[in-house]
Amino acid sequence: MKPSTDDKDLQGEGNYDATRRYDKAAHEFAQSGKVEPAARAATPKDDAEAQSLKRAEEAGRSHSKGEDAAATPPKPRP
Repeated sequence: MKPSTDDKDLQGEGNYDATRRYDKAAHEFAQSGKVEPAARAATPKDDAEAQSLKRAEEAGRSHSKGEDAAATPPKPRP
């Protein structure tokens, strides 16, 4: 049975209303002037926290299929 596209409570990848709400909230936050203070507040408070975050990042990367091409600058051609 094919799910109805009229279902307002549709969740998951098909939740277009949730996507629009998220996009609007993200845009408003980006325009609010609160990004820099939030970024400063998110920095590690000490070396132990920095090391913990680094280990968590490495653990996450170990499950990755590789770097995102958009996140890595292109290599210069010879």
